[in-house]
Amino acid sequence: MTYCVAICLKDGLVFLSDTRTNAGVDDIGTFRKMTIYQKSNDRIFTLLSAGNLAISQSVREILTQGTLFDGVNLWNATSTYDAAIVVGMAIRKVKERDEKSLLSAGIDFNCSFIFGGQVGDEKPRLFNIYSAGNFVESTLETCYFQIGEAKYGKPILDRVLKYETPLDLATKAALISMDSTLKSNISVGLPLDLFVYPSHSFSKDKAITIDENNPYFSMIRNLWGQKLTEIVTSIQEPNWENDQGLLPILTTPKKLGPIPVIED
Repeated sequence: MTYCVAICLKDGLVFLSDTRTNAGVDDIGTFRKMTIYQKSNDRIFTLLSAGNLAISQSVREILTQGTLFDGVNLWNATSTYDAAIVVGMAIRKVKERDEKSLLSAGIDFNCSFIFGGQVGDEKPRLFNIYSAGNFVESTLETCYFQIGEAKYGKPILDRVLKYETPLDLATKAALISMDSTLKSNISVGLPLDLFVYPSHSFSKDKAITIDENNPYFSMIRNLWGQKLTEIVTSIQEPNWENDQGLLPILTTPKKLGPIPVIED
């Protein structure tokens, strides 16, 4: 399976992906789901992928080859929006070629992508691109996208992220989100690919791969679990007794009445 998350902020972009594609008892597959496209100080894009590996690899290859769609590819698109259209067209090209044979084999055409970056003087932009080739763009209110096993890490992002969140804090939140996913789902696994892009830098200097020996991520994994346990332990436990005239913490609303109990 997969977990990828990307965040679009006032100060830049954060991209994070795992590299596991399957996790059988004796068959663990590792493939990169992050690809960075860069052209000097003119543009930089990042693509994250989830779904059928053969489909996503075909889409990436079309983009890498610079295939033109109505005369446009990633290297000459005048905006990140136009570049996202190119990604959508590449998906449709693969779909037109492969969907019929996939369906005849009982396999759905399943893929999804997160695509973001910056062209020239425009602000950084981020898009969630679906298997039909259409897409939506992030907003000030919805500043991040997830694909793959999104549910385990979403609560952390919802509580922390805003458009004004600093890049380093957002990076930390993304890594904690990934750790929560790793803890709860064996189909997501190390190593991780992380790319933090400061606005208008056109630099990939903050692109790294994280494995189990990375000291910062190891600290996050240990400290996050420890702090969660401390928080849960510190919260007052349920009170079932009417002690000293105080109402119990857990009560049944009068309008609902008691829970039905059926006895033999």
